[in-house]
Amino acid sequence: MKDTKLRSKSTRAVIGKIIIYLVIAFIMVFTMFPLIYTFFGSFKSNAELLTNAHKVIPEEFQISNYVNAWENANFAQYTWNSIAMAVPIVIGTIISITVSAYVFERGHFPGKKFLFVLITSSMFISLGSLTLYPLFRIAKGFGINKSLWGVIIIRVLGINVTNLYVAKSYMRSISTEIDDAAKIDGCSFFSIFTRIIFPLCKPLIATLGILEFRFAWNDYLLPMVFTMSNKARMPLVVGIMGLKATEEAASSWTLMLAGTTISLIPIILVYIFFNRLFIDGLTSGAVKG
Repeated sequence: MKDTKLRSKSTRAVIGKIIIYLVIAFIMVFTMFPLIYTFFGSFKSNAELLTNAHKVIPEEFQISNYVNAWENANFAQYTWNSIAMAVPIVIGTIISITVSAYVFERGHFPGKKFLFVLITSSMFISLGSLTLYPLFRIAKGFGINKSLWGVIIIRVLGINVTNLYVAKSYMRSISTEIDDAAKIDGCSFFSIFTRIIFPLCKPLIATLGILEFRFAWNDYLLPMVFTMSNKARMPLVVGIMGLKATEEAASSWTLMLAGTTISLIPIILVYIFFNRLFIDGLTSGAVKG
């Protein structure tokens, strides 16, 4: 009887694992298929892409699509613009979010709770594109409405509440006894942050960096508005969508797919290199907090 029960449990466990793996495989295929189709489609000729759209693998790989996209479609300049926009946003956001989280978690000042509630409440207000005009008017007042610097400043100073919560929870997981010991040694409030707390936040920094890089790299609406009058400053995503709106759009699908594939490479590389720290940062902020 015991052997029968053990075999029955073992069989059920094996079947359960098989079902789980099948579900995971289905989700993976469903998620990855658009990326795979885009990648292989970028090597097709335009005629093959339009006539044999049902075939994933191209009959003949056209490397020239990437050469044309990089040189003739100006994607080299667009890629550099995206890098020049994303890197300052990532660095600036890491600084602004970690400082804000440290002040709200460790600081003691009048109105702290009210101010935090006020900032938090902004995540429940979704105005969408309605905020574009006020932001553009403010940027115009400072003379930064025709370059990506306007986008960079707005993204850095516009606190992302989700990132703030993750950073604040991570700060909470760091023992306050470190602060007390540092105060005894004569460290000020911000000296504790720069010399002790910030160096301990490598997983958090990687998490914020990946999230913000993905957001900045894929950002479309605000960069599009700020670079409408200066196409040479367009980031890659805006340049790809701009190509779609041209008269040659019907003959530019392969270029757009090649550009899309190029735009995926930096995000994939960043995630591969910082994957472990990214997971540590999320779990530390979510579990320990």
